[in-house]
Amino acid sequence: MFFWRAATAFALSCLAPVAAAEFRVLSVGDGDTIRVSTPSGTSKTTVRLACIDAPETSQVLGMDARQALQAELPIGTEVGLRPKATDRYGRTVAEVLRGNTNINQALVAAGAAFVYWQYIEGCDRETYSRLENEARLKSLGIWHVPGGIQRPWDYRRG
Repeated sequence: MFFWRAATAFALSCLAPVAAAEFRVLSVGDGDTIRVSTPSGTSKTTVRLACIDAPETSQVLGMDARQALQAELPIGTEVGLRPKATDRYGRTVAEVLRGNTNINQALVAAGAAFVYWQYIEGCDRETYSRLENEARLKSLGIWHVPGGIQRPWDYRRG
């Protein structure tokens, strides 16, 4: 009987969300990039927010997107990370958590970022889709222009 209880407890623990490591925000680069350190300050890394794409700072509403991220994550804020990958620039690609708030999703809900459908794997597709649709229907941020502004991935291609 003990074996089955232990096996069941182990199986359930595998399904539970992994506790996110704690980091401290050092800076906000643009609307979807931050720099963080461990609380001791011994390790620093750049984090690209997963599954979203905010307007570039040189793009229409780019500075607004950066300010939205700064408002969500002021310097010194403690955050957790749900890493998804490492990108070609060596950045950690992750969902960023402040307490129980998923910052990536909050930015989409506020109209400060698009869902990055090309790189949605590993994120909750249904939630991101719902949040983007709600922001579009409310004409928030990037959606105040019918159809939204030029997508950042198209803007970067020139």
